[in-house]
Amino acid sequence: MYENLQLNVNFTLKIATFMTYDIAVIGGGIVGAATFYKLQQRNENLSIALIEKEDILSDHQTGHNSGVIHSGLYYKPGSLKARNCVQGRHELVAFAKEYGVAHDVCGKVVVATEEEELPRLDKIFQTGLENQIEGIEKITGDQVKDIEPHCVSIGGIWVPCTGIIDFRGATTKMVEIALAKQPNNEMFLGYEVTAIEHHDGYSEVVTPKGNLKAKYLIFCGGLQADRLAKKDGVRLKERVVGFRGDYYELNDHAKHKVKNLIYPVPNPDFPFLGVHFTRMTDGEIECGPNAVFAFKREGYGKTDFSMRDTWDALTYGGTWKLFFKNMRFGINEYRRAFSKRLFLKTLQRMIPELEMDDIRPGRSGVRALLLRQDGDTRDDFRIEYHGNAIHVLNAPSPAATASLAIGGYVADIAEAKFRLK
Repeated sequence: MYENLQLNVNFTLKIATFMTYDIAVIGGGIVGAATFYKLQQRNENLSIALIEKEDILSDHQTGHNSGVIHSGLYYKPGSLKARNCVQGRHELVAFAKEYGVAHDVCGKVVVATEEEELPRLDKIFQTGLENQIEGIEKITGDQVKDIEPHCVSIGGIWVPCTGIIDFRGATTKMVEIALAKQPNNEMFLGYEVTAIEHHDGYSEVVTPKGNLKAKYLIFCGGLQADRLAKKDGVRLKERVVGFRGDYYELNDHAKHKVKNLIYPVPNPDFPFLGVHFTRMTDGEIECGPNAVFAFKREGYGKTDFSMRDTWDALTYGGTWKLFFKNMRFGINEYRRAFSKRLFLKTLQRMIPELEMDDIRPGRSGVRALLLRQDGDTRDDFRIEYHGNAIHVLNAPSPAATASLAIGGYVADIAEAKFRLK
């Protein structure tokens, strides 16, 4: 599958400068792929170019996330996150079934381990009801054990519609279908956008490998969303700040201790969900992630560093406001990043019998957050129209789950603003 897509790229090198596409989608993660797919499904005559700076699709957030099909349990009712997560989940599962993408709607438990978490558990449950999450139910600690025998808790929520999926596979399949739908569609891998030049009736996407022309642009740049917006002349006050998440994996002899997915009750004072257990589609079981400031937006090693990325983040007031608001959490997260013992201690809150030799270091991912000037990370999805372009400026989790719904939402804007119909 990947090889076939690569052949398509090599062919496009010959014709890149001779065609003006109707739309160019910039960004080959799952949101860009879903946007490409949705636009083509609804407008078969459009010629669309998909432009990605890496040599393969889904090489950053999409390919490094937890692989979870989220239910929509946590998000403010009526928000874009809540609506698109629920709708997108249904669409994603249907897509995976139709096209043979590896997935399993296995369900998860959200568990409380301390009395002070019970009111928060109740609040999450009510949010789930308002978001119309099908099948959720409050359960006791004994009922949690029936589902996850090695998990110790004082109660929880059973969420049967949560699942796991191969997001890389889903991304590739969406692009494959869209490319086959229209012979003038093309994909350009290894094309990093360095500038946008606007002309009368079209824009030119400048890359070191050659320029591409399109009447309209849609930016789905993830970790580079703010920089791409500025290249397009958008005056953006906020900046993208990256947070790395490190995972451990269960060794083979310990995999029986987790059947599917186990989540803690989120702390409302902490801007992330907390470490959890996830059975992946390949059978591995991941534990994590933590959340630490990333000194490189696309750096997955603990010591990866980019002067540009660090400078951009640390000269932005919103970053420091976030640090000061979450000083205690931030210190603890960094300690866990470099201490297997402390990471294990956090995991033992839910599965006390875990031991040091049960876990081994796994992979890492980086989350892109369009951080507000006041340091708030809880912004909704943010998608804006500017000139002849649409910018997906903020699409953190659950964007992968919601990708097809986001793609549809962007297609709605495109049809209205670009007058496609």
